[in-house]
Amino acid sequence: MFLARIIGTVVSTRKEASLEGLRFMLLQPLDEKGKPTGSHVVAADAVGAGVDEVVLYASGSSARQTVATDKRPCDAVIMAIVDSWEVGGDQRYKK
Repeated sequence: MFLARIIGTVVSTRKEASLEGLRFMLLQPLDEKGKPTGSHVVAADAVGAGVDEVVLYASGSSARQTVATDKRPCDAVIMAIVDSWEVGGDQRYKK
């Protein structure tokens, strides 16, 4: 799993039929300090997350192991909304 902040939404009116009903969000991956890192990711939202929330997402075959994405051609899925995280006793993020 990876940390990311949702920075936007992705809307697609024409898509593979098996993707109907999924919401897509644009993610900015974060490092352990909460700083942006890496390329943007488009992920299916399995938990009802919103823009500017920090989330945990999975990619690859793990992305197809949620109820929302089972047997769907998804390469990334938002699996959790982060409430807080701590590194070495220091709180790095709190919602």
